[in-house]
Amino acid sequence: MTEKHRRVRKAVLPVAGLGTRFLPATKAIPKEMLTVVDKPLIQYAVEECMAAGIESIIFVTGRRKTSIEDHFDYAPELEAFLREKGKAEQADLVRHISGDAHFSYTRQKEALGLGHAVLTARELVGDEPFAVLLGDVIMDSRIAATKSLVDIYAETGQGAITVQEVPREQLHFYGVVDVKDGKTDASKKSKWGDSLLKIRDLVEKPKAEVAPSNYGVSGRYVLPPEIFGYLETTKPGAGGEIQLTDGLVSLAKNEGLWAHVHDGKTHDAGDKLGFLKATVELALQDPKLGADFRKYLKDSKF
Repeated sequence: MTEKHRRVRKAVLPVAGLGTRFLPATKAIPKEMLTVVDKPLIQYAVEECMAAGIESIIFVTGRRKTSIEDHFDYAPELEAFLREKGKAEQADLVRHISGDAHFSYTRQKEALGLGHAVLTARELVGDEPFAVLLGDVIMDSRIAATKSLVDIYAETGQGAITVQEVPREQLHFYGVVDVKDGKTDASKKSKWGDSLLKIRDLVEKPKAEVAPSNYGVSGRYVLPPEIFGYLETTKPGAGGEIQLTDGLVSLAKNEGLWAHVHDGKTHDAGDKLGFLKATVELALQDPKLGADFRKYLKDSKF
């Protein structure tokens, strides 16, 4: 695993969903703009992209999503106002929300599944490898999950996805990977060791008794451009949706696909309970709020 391959420069963030699980809050506000502690949910994914060295971020949007564009755009009037009021720290915070990344946007006209959302970004991605991040999943780890996948691609030239160990009774909520028994020669020699697994197959939301493993897909992917060809020929399933999982199965069986076992915490903020859990846990980690918030929780009698 020494040959170097094309650098992953681009990321696709699908944000076209209606966010119906958060109604009525999402009637007029995109789910991705709901605040977790002090940042919109989508900003966590964007910051993970930046930590992975990604330069270009492509949002696959839908109607009523312009506030996402506004959030990552420059706001010279706001910055000037803050500096005039002596709030330079806040002005710098606003300035650096988007970092040095380039943002572009394309519309998914119909909600036809995650695979279709990725396919919608094909023209902007072009013929190069790219990352995909689900914006309602916050990955908390020493090394950003996407950074690990980018490094795996750089070493192998093959796609990689993040997985996590899931209790068997919860596997029916996940795409589950079927991994080869034992370690391949490549993974044995890699710096990732036992955390890097070769994927043989993927199964979408299996029953616990027939699940091929207890590794669930966690919403982070680095994929070669060949995935577009597989998605283009994937037949729509239930509800007319094109599933990314179907394209990943073809990718695993032809070009090859790796699973990297996430060594940190995964916050699934895609529903109300997960969102609340993420807010509490990230608030406890906040250097300014954490101590006082922890004391409040201990002293409160619910």
